[in-house]
Amino acid sequence: MIRPAAHEAHEEYTVAGLTAPVEILVDTHGVPHLYAAGEDDLFLAQGFDAARDRLFQLDLWRRRGLGLLAEAFGERFVARDRAARLFLYRGDRATEWRSYGPGTDRVAAAFTAGVNAYVDLCERRPELLPPEFRALGHRPGRWRPEDVALIRSHGLFGNVEQEVARALTLREFGPRVEDLRRVREPARALRVPEGLDLSAVSDDVLAVYRLATAPVDFGAPGTPAPGIRPEGSNNWVIGPGRTATGRPLLANDPHRSITLPSLRRLVHLSAPGLDAIGAGEPALPGLSVGHNGHLAFGLTIFAIDQEDLYVYETHPDDPTRYRYDGGWAAMRLVHERIPVAGGAPPADVELHFTRHGPVIHRDPDRHRAFAVRAAWLEPGMAPYLGGLSLLRAHTTEEFLEALDRWGAPGENMVWATAGGTIGMRSAGRIPVRPGWDGLLPVPGDGRYEWDGTHPADALPPVIDPPEGWLASANEMNLPDGFPHDRRTIGFDWDHRHRYERIAEVLRAAEDITVEDCVRLQADTVNSAARRVLAIVADRFEGRGREDRSTAPRSALALLRRWDGDERADSAAAALYQVWQRRHLRPALLRHALTPLVPPAALPGALARLLVDEELGADVRTDLALLAGLTGAAGPAGSGDPAALDRILADSLTAAWSETASLLGDDPTRWRWGTLHHAAPAHPLIGLLGDRLPLPRLPRRERGGSGDTVLNTSYDDGFRQQEGASFRIVVDVGAWDRSRVVNTPGQSGRPDSPHWDDLYDTWADDGSFPLHYSRAAVEAHTRTRVILSPPGMPTSEKRVRP
Repeated sequence: MIRPAAHEAHEEYTVAGLTAPVEILVDTHGVPHLYAAGEDDLFLAQGFDAARDRLFQLDLWRRRGLGLLAEAFGERFVARDRAARLFLYRGDRATEWRSYGPGTDRVAAAFTAGVNAYVDLCERRPELLPPEFRALGHRPGRWRPEDVALIRSHGLFGNVEQEVARALTLREFGPRVEDLRRVREPARALRVPEGLDLSAVSDDVLAVYRLATAPVDFGAPGTPAPGIRPEGSNNWVIGPGRTATGRPLLANDPHRSITLPSLRRLVHLSAPGLDAIGAGEPALPGLSVGHNGHLAFGLTIFAIDQEDLYVYETHPDDPTRYRYDGGWAAMRLVHERIPVAGGAPPADVELHFTRHGPVIHRDPDRHRAFAVRAAWLEPGMAPYLGGLSLLRAHTTEEFLEALDRWGAPGENMVWATAGGTIGMRSAGRIPVRPGWDGLLPVPGDGRYEWDGTHPADALPPVIDPPEGWLASANEMNLPDGFPHDRRTIGFDWDHRHRYERIAEVLRAAEDITVEDCVRLQADTVNSAARRVLAIVADRFEGRGREDRSTAPRSALALLRRWDGDERADSAAAALYQVWQRRHLRPALLRHALTPLVPPAALPGALARLLVDEELGADVRTDLALLAGLTGAAGPAGSGDPAALDRILADSLTAAWSETASLLGDDPTRWRWGTLHHAAPAHPLIGLLGDRLPLPRLPRRERGGSGDTVLNTSYDDGFRQQEGASFRIVVDVGAWDRSRVVNTPGQSGRPDSPHWDDLYDTWADDGSFPLHYSRAAVEAHTRTRVILSPPGMPTSEKRVRP
């Protein structure tokens, strides 16, 4: 029997399905290190341990994905459950498992058996149930292995959002207004697909799609979210010639919604032939970012267009038949029964599918129906499940071979080997659209079909570049000369400002260290703000101008002294963010729209452009409009200096006034962090409110914005909504020198010491060592957990390192 040190806690569990004991060493920061004699036991233990820490989160993820929320939360979730069931994988199971590579089905079976083993334990010992279950009165459900692959709606998608937004803007206001709404990269003229009636696309056409793909809203469960929030990431790799140690460095900070508990969970998985550490999604086996002692890997979203919205003409006498290839095709009808809590009878629902995918909207009066074709509903496309193959890659060649099987979501994958190789390759399944580009919905009559997918080598890797580093931040990063017309990837990319700041720092740096990378992940310099302020300075300080009084002197003075660093203690950052988002952008758009739409339509057009905050609007449009007003190339034409002066002066005056109303009349006391803050909330807060039996996390000041490397995108109340809950920097080859952070803690249980113990570290942009070697882990162990097969004598419960 292993005897714990005096400072250690010790726990033991008997777990059905194990063939030998598994040891879990939980370190001082809550990271579990799992040691098993074989992979089946290892992944079973991962499932058990994930449930031990995150059972309510796992159960909610399963219910949301499978359409079983009403079973726990009542009939008001029936519409949500129906929507989720439309987007389950419904193809051949054997083909699905083969698509990920050998052994994925066994991993899924072991992982879900581990989750179920903990659910069984909670049935025997109800005191182990997380408090959410006790407050709500339901019990966790049991998993099937296939649930891991059937659930698809948790990936980062949303191209149909842009298709519909484009269609509605074109229909109501025309192409020049659409050019203001969204930047397309590479630049491409819009062409309405032949046969598409834009008037058929209604404002609520995506209501069901949004119910299926958005996070659960317990306050208004039947109300679709207004759109999909932009989420992204940063990553970079640095070759040995640019680092202080001569070893490569890899950094990654995936940006997702800031939630409680975190969407990520750190874990170390060790068994003969596999020894990987990093972070993944708690409800999935394996991990997606980290290293395996030979090779480190990380990811950022690469905006492959993997979705299309199809518009059908339906039969006047039968709305379940749609025109296709000169005749009428029948929709496939699936009847399902949704269990409902509270003794209510089950809800019988109908799901309709065309040859392209699930039907999300029908308009019987106009004889129209709409369906989504999504690459992520095809075999081998369960989001992030392809990451299991990456865990076993020890060389660049093996890593690239594993990437050939990566399906969804599209990712920029970076890697670095202990031998000194660094590289980046974009990965993901790319539909072939012969003769059309996917920018708008298309008729579903057979004229717009996918013709398979592009080969994996359509996106060639970059290995050991002469610059000695590689980076990506969701920007359009296809190489010069890429054949966009023959291999259309997509047109909806994020802005370049985060990447440009990363590149600015890395180009100038030598002898780069782990600590340098940690600092860069927390960098709050807004390169877009620098460009905006350069234009302001030129208008009011350059060219010998005498009419400086046309702008508020106090605002100009504050911004003139500012270096563009959006630190939490910066007064100028507070003024700039209030100005740019709430005053400058609306003023610029209003000016640009005035000649494009009739006066009566101006409020609606402006609202259309401003609501696109939810869909990824950014400062690129502002910069282009400012460039046009100064006479440079831009959508505003040949320049209007007088209009620019008015816009700047009036918007700065209004922003100064609003900032004073928010922070007080004394600008020396203004702080961006007083407005901009983090306060992660439990998803049940909208349902239980003050009855939620969990401690609230305190409000913490935040620097940065959606335009900085420290991505801290925020809502109208300045509360951070997206960003990096998890950050990692890997010292490749000296693995114990790697640094990491998660937030608010590793555990989802408020009675755990790891419930919120990382929140302050994260909010202060700090990190802690990611221990990898057995010696380092043993030296920092806080809790030792032994999982044993049933019936094993105590004397045999020995785990060998």
